[in-house]
Amino acid sequence: MISSGSLIVGMADMNIAKNTGVLITLGLGSCVGIALYDPVVKIAGLAHCMLPDSKEIRNNSNIAKFVDLATIKLTKDMIRQGAQQSRIVAKLAGGAQMFAFGSTQQSMRIGDRNVAAAEHMLKRLGIKVLAKDVGKTFGRTVELHSTDGKFIIKTIEHGTYTI
Repeated sequence: MISSGSLIVGMADMNIAKNTGVLITLGLGSCVGIALYDPVVKIAGLAHCMLPDSKEIRNNSNIAKFVDLATIKLTKDMIRQGAQQSRIVAKLAGGAQMFAFGSTQQSMRIGDRNVAAAEHMLKRLGIKVLAKDVGKTFGRTVELHSTDGKFIIKTIEHGTYTI
């Protein structure tokens, strides 16, 4: 779907906006928000991904749930609407460690794994990451503006800022 207004992107969801659209996703904790933007045609794409790798889960029918699948699908959807892969740039948010675990086991560090998977997939697709606000221990709500690629991060205790 292409939006020219504000559009909420839910958890395990993705969408694109063109021209004057704003994509908003609420409550990025350990999930990662992958924001893609083509500045020439002003097409923005946003995915709210919960897990890094679709191959680790038996029920992987929801593409947007997984970083590996969502990144490829979002890129293809943007290209279908007129973006060029060579112009698409990315910004990332989220990937927090929301809960303290006594274990340092990598499988419990979903936020870190989500961010690493996003960086890996974007590199594989030749998409440059311009900025990121990831990790730490707090959630984020983000807005991606298709007019200029502005990525606004809102937090409860750490303010609002643009990357």
